[in-house]
Amino acid sequence: MFKENLAFLREQKGLTQEELANAVGVARQTVAKWESGASTPDLEKSRLLADALDVSLDALANYDSARNLGLDLPPKGKHVFGAAQVDALGRITLPAKALRMFEIGDGDWLVVLGDEERGIALMKADRFLAVADAIKADIDRGQGTPK
Repeated sequence: MFKENLAFLREQKGLTQEELANAVGVARQTVAKWESGASTPDLEKSRLLADALDVSLDALANYDSARNLGLDLPPKGKHVFGAAQVDALGRITLPAKALRMFEIGDGDWLVVLGDEERGIALMKADRFLAVADAIKADIDRGQGTPK
């Protein structure tokens, strides 16, 4: 996976092997060896590669599009958790990895947000209320304009 992800991301970013090599402080031939699978970078170089390609180190090393609905590697901070099916009562079960990452547990409230063009999103209610309170405080101080 690593070598495929490295080559894909480099090409997606429009970088040559030389440009990526310069970004991580190695020779072009080193990047070519990493992409061919002839060798693998150490942890520090892997981190530099991930930073240069704007993905997480985990995604660079482990992302498998076949296991992620055929989607390309997401940028750093973005995630593909898989699919969730709606049952007959309108309930969905969120993937365990998403629950862990966003610290969502039994009894937590989620706000469901929607955009007719872009779809729906979930946000923890306490975080949503904190954002709303910050916006209200800005407006109260005359630093914001209500829309």
